[in-house]
Amino acid sequence: MRARLLHEFLPGADGTETILEIEDIHLSFAGVKAIDGVSLRVHNGELFAIIGPNGAGKTSIFNCISGVYHPQEGAIRFLGRDLLGMKPHRIADLGLARTFQNIELFPQLTVLDNLMLGRHQHVHYGTFSAAIRLGRASREEARNREVVEGIIEFLGIHQHRRSYVAMLPYGIQKRIELGRALAMEPKLLLLDEPAAGMNLEETEDMARYITDIKRELGIGVILVDHEMRMVMDLADTVLVIDFGKPIAVGRPDEIQSNPDVIRAYLGEEHAIAEGGDQ
Repeated sequence: MRARLLHEFLPGADGTETILEIEDIHLSFAGVKAIDGVSLRVHNGELFAIIGPNGAGKTSIFNCISGVYHPQEGAIRFLGRDLLGMKPHRIADLGLARTFQNIELFPQLTVLDNLMLGRHQHVHYGTFSAAIRLGRASREEARNREVVEGIIEFLGIHQHRRSYVAMLPYGIQKRIELGRALAMEPKLLLLDEPAAGMNLEETEDMARYITDIKRELGIGVILVDHEMRMVMDLADTVLVIDFGKPIAVGRPDEIQSNPDVIRAYLGEEHAIAEGGDQ
């Protein structure tokens, strides 16, 4: 029922072709390598996870994809379009949306107003039409409200729709931020630590919503999170990076048994000890 309410407006992308392609990107700040030769491909409807220790460069990859950072080398293509040099709002217009590690909502506005702000690139009427609220402005406003109400129902936050964000629990605010990204009608979602700071129940709820976005709405997802159990349960493909450099990519079961991954997370001594016991 929840997915049916949204599927008309948020159909995702069709097929299984590549939606995002990154080729050998390099990013440095004052000579310090933040990203060192990362490549990846994400297909329509795929849940692709990027993991790595703190400071590995995960968020830097997101910032390159969304146009906040500009890598010195490499290529990034989304829906066949070259993203390098493109402004973040232009990239968003193509159908790429993201959430952030730290909540970036407007706390003084209601849940409904925050989600309506996610519809900004779908507003095509001028100031005069907005003032009189007739014709095209009225029709677009009605459609935008319908999409937002569907998202509110999908994420189970209808009881908070008129509440001010500042008054709501942290876990609900993270869900609202996810909803604002969905309001953009994305073809690809970048989720930067969506479960950060959550308790177990909130994390399980977030995992369920992410699964529903992928399976029921058909929207591709790139996920960065430190909650390894959630990542391994949800992801189709996992890329592991360390100090900005890719060290492994594959299915979750392959990644969990990869000695380079174990070494990056647990240290050389642990890897040697594990090897000695075999």
